[in-house]
Amino acid sequence: MTSQRRAAQLLGATLLILGAATVASTFVNHRAEADDLTITSLPITRFMSARVGEPVQGLVWRGGIEMQSQIDTFGGLSGLGFLGAADQKLVMVSDRGNFISGQLIYDEAGRVASLVGVTIEPLQNSKGAELPRAYARDAESLAVVYRNGAPAAVRVGFENLTRVADFQLVNGRPSGPAREINIPKWLSDTRTNETLEAICIAPPASPVAGSTLLISEGILDRDGNRRGWMLGRADTGPISYVSGNGTNPTDCAFLPNGDLLVLERGVALLAFKMRLVRIPAAEVKPDARLKGEPLLQVTGGDIDNMEGVAVHTAPDGSTRIVLISDNNFNDWERNLLLEFSLPE
Repeated sequence: MTSQRRAAQLLGATLLILGAATVASTFVNHRAEADDLTITSLPITRFMSARVGEPVQGLVWRGGIEMQSQIDTFGGLSGLGFLGAADQKLVMVSDRGNFISGQLIYDEAGRVASLVGVTIEPLQNSKGAELPRAYARDAESLAVVYRNGAPAAVRVGFENLTRVADFQLVNGRPSGPAREINIPKWLSDTRTNETLEAICIAPPASPVAGSTLLISEGILDRDGNRRGWMLGRADTGPISYVSGNGTNPTDCAFLPNGDLLVLERGVALLAFKMRLVRIPAAEVKPDARLKGEPLLQVTGGDIDNMEGVAVHTAPDGSTRIVLISDNNFNDWERNLLLEFSLPE
């Protein structure tokens, strides 16, 4: 989080009004219960006036949900990843230091309908204990680590106490102590809430397959661009990211062909704004200056504090792009999950 969190107090009343318009298209509430956790999923059928299946700028709108719960640990969603195409299971991470695991359910029309089987578990440190302070719990990004073609762990990026750590997957849920990953000293030594916001791992089709890309939110190079780093066996080195006017990178994800998506978020006068850009696979390499072409640019009540992006395969076999928002545990912000696809 950056000044956006501090600006949230000023946005509250306006976002409540704008948010009501977005979920006015809700018809059925889907509830999912796991243990003591109940998630209410409010379907979102329109986005920027587009119906499901209609184009929105450079994407196609596929539907979404607003997720609500009375459980006070549900919220603050900052990053997500999917655990393969078989059953739409996913893991999200909260900036209060929790993993939220669950499964997306789709309706007969291929629209996301609800989040079920939800569990919330605290992240652990390298000794297997819960993270002791808020300063250490500020998880902002998540990527799934595949080994031998199967999801084996999740890789999490933290700000404030800036670091990257892996958590083993057990029965489809992150478990056990953190295993810290070495990152550059300039990054780990910068301990603010504007450090590591975006983390993603290149797929097999990428020229830098298996490498991890890190992008900072507010650490600038001499040209005023966001500093980043690529971690890989053969592809290690700095990168520079050119963000939009008034927006900062908050997450990244790779498409199956190796193209890179970067999500950016900012605050306009009385609303949040966001950009989603695409960078060709061949341009993603150490020492590169990355600048994407916009796929989607939005300001207002169709979105919220958008922080996470992931790519997965829907039940119909199509590639979907999922965006989530962080409600900062405020009543006037929302936990949105919005889904898009690329035009055929």
